[in-house]
Amino acid sequence: MRRSRRPKFCLTCSAASRISCSWFTSSFKTVDRLMKDVQSPEGSNDKRLCRCLELQMSAEKTLRTLLSLRKADELAPVGSYDQRKQEEEKRLKNILERLNKLFMEISPPGPSSEIDHLSKNNSEGDVGEDDDKDSSEEEDDNNDDDDNDDSDDTEVEDNDRTVKPQPKPSVYTVLCDFKGEQEGDLPVQKGEVLTIIKKTADGWWLAQDKKGNKGVVPKTFLQPGSRVGDEDDDEEDSDEEDDEDELEEKEEEVREEVADGRDRMRASNWSTVRKALTQIDTTDVLSAMGAIPSGFRPSTLSKLLEEDAKFKASHFVQPELSQSQLSFKDLFLDPDSGRVRARQVRTCVCFTLWSCRMIPTPGVGVQVLSRHVCLCAFDGTRVLSNIHTVRASYNSKNLKTWSFSPRMSGILPTLLNGDCFLRCNALSPNLGVLFELGVTFLRNSTGERGDLSCGWAFLKLTDDAGNPLPNKTYELPVNGGTPYEKDVIGEITAGRRSPTGVFQQMLHARREPKLIVKLKPAKSHTRAQLSLLPDTLLYCLSCVDLLALHRQLLADTLLMDRPTMQNADLICNPVLSTFPVLLDETDLMDALRSAWLEAETSRSRAQKRDLAYLKEEFRKLYMSSVYFLLHSPSLPCYHWADPPSEEQRARVIYATLMALKIQQPTTDQSGSSEVFFDSTHSHLAFDVQELTFDLLQTAR
Repeated sequence: MRRSRRPKFCLTCSAASRISCSWFTSSFKTVDRLMKDVQSPEGSNDKRLCRCLELQMSAEKTLRTLLSLRKADELAPVGSYDQRKQEEEKRLKNILERLNKLFMEISPPGPSSEIDHLSKNNSEGDVGEDDDKDSSEEEDDNNDDDDNDDSDDTEVEDNDRTVKPQPKPSVYTVLCDFKGEQEGDLPVQKGEVLTIIKKTADGWWLAQDKKGNKGVVPKTFLQPGSRVGDEDDDEEDSDEEDDEDELEEKEEEVREEVADGRDRMRASNWSTVRKALTQIDTTDVLSAMGAIPSGFRPSTLSKLLEEDAKFKASHFVQPELSQSQLSFKDLFLDPDSGRVRARQVRTCVCFTLWSCRMIPTPGVGVQVLSRHVCLCAFDGTRVLSNIHTVRASYNSKNLKTWSFSPRMSGILPTLLNGDCFLRCNALSPNLGVLFELGVTFLRNSTGERGDLSCGWAFLKLTDDAGNPLPNKTYELPVNGGTPYEKDVIGEITAGRRSPTGVFQQMLHARREPKLIVKLKPAKSHTRAQLSLLPDTLLYCLSCVDLLALHRQLLADTLLMDRPTMQNADLICNPVLSTFPVLLDETDLMDALRSAWLEAETSRSRAQKRDLAYLKEEFRKLYMSSVYFLLHSPSLPCYHWADPPSEEQRARVIYATLMALKIQQPTTDQSGSSEVFFDSTHSHLAFDVQELTFDLLQTAR
């Protein structure tokens, strides 16, 4: 691509203005001309795509150069430097958005070999282009400014000439059969010829077969070139027969390598992120329209929580079997006291979410239904615990500041409570807590719902020497993109450079998006209750007492009441069969907490220390409150971030609990079966799963 002449500027113009104006002078008219060409039916679509891709790369390179400039780079003092720089950044971003929309309009469903070749040449020629920049600019200064229009015309012609020599497409031959194991994989057979659309560093390439089907294929199954015409050549056929044994050995090595790679991919949770290669997400469309900031991404943790039940708290609260499958790994009973044996884990911390500040907000055309933070244990590649969600509250006058644990009368709902605990027994030295700031949105034009990630933060729980972090408040920087991406350019990460002056550093620090988290010590009673819980769990700290009682009932049923340890028959226990549901439907957990705390006020000290009495009271209270609600037809299904459904569920829960309290005024009558036969209370059709606890199905 031939450079246009560099316009002359005075010294009063900033370097940012000079860089941006030089790009606009050479390319702004080209963009308008390209928009007109797209509307006309004449012309080659591949050439338009190549021109659009060239302009995109040029604009991105100019934007990177602009972001790297400092005020000290100016030749002379410039007033309002930051304001001018922001204006130029805004102009460049607007052009990039126009080019992205244009690229999506004219891009065909299949791959374009010219575009792949052009992007490769541009990426390889960036270094040489930077080296020759000064010399070419000195030669362009000898020309006049009156010929700018002519230079733009010749520039477009030169762009077309560079595309004319069409290279061979990226064609590969399949070495052995690949059936595909996950959604998004492309099943192929040995000898099939594929066209590679995109190559990625993880070894899974996006390919297209002759029928037009697209999907990802492991690169170790492929070899460069096509052998379609080789079948008619006798000499090449004889060579293939000689190398048949060698190919079979290579196929075995390929299968073993791919099996190892597939295991690593599953362990790193990369399969969810990889699906973005095969489809255009709603987030990309909204980002191109300017409805959301460029640093936003589809929520990774929300996607994992939606697709796989093993990331829910209801999965981690179940007992875990040992390697022999004949005993439990994390559930033991003390024969002397009859209580669950306390277990110490490598990591057990309590922390509080304080607030988030300077978080970018979505633009027009999008209605925000929920602002929240998803938490989990993370080691840099894998999610090691359940994913817990805490909803944030905000002030309509300052939408960029989120807060947690608001003050209210009564108990604080679990969904709004920022006090959490984490128990994890992983050996990873990089273990920490991953915080993904997200929003659930509703698109006004189409009514489509989705989950976006506004950024993420990571708190490593150990220092460089392996010692636990001290209990204090930490301000964590919020990064753009996903935890699997680096150096994402967007509103969150743009301009993150160290200012020179002290006062400028203070102002710059206040404009940075931050998540404030406080590590705190646990009380002695809380520590004792936490030691009874599963080895891996992240949940609200206010529910520890109920989780410990459930753990005690679980140990009694599985370790004491069973005839033999080899017995795996169905167990009649409605509490154990339905309690894990409460961890995912937090409003029902709040109903149980409210009823338990109200009953606790009337207990004596001796009753509070009597474990047998507490277990029996817990069972009675559970059956007369939450168990009845779980199977009530008037309670709507649980839907995340659905205000009408949440309000209706809250009304039904409150009305039902008040009616049951009036009908059962004394504690001795609670838990009786008369309430289930009362004609005034309806009940769903009976299902055996209401009463049975299936050990083989629920145990991890």
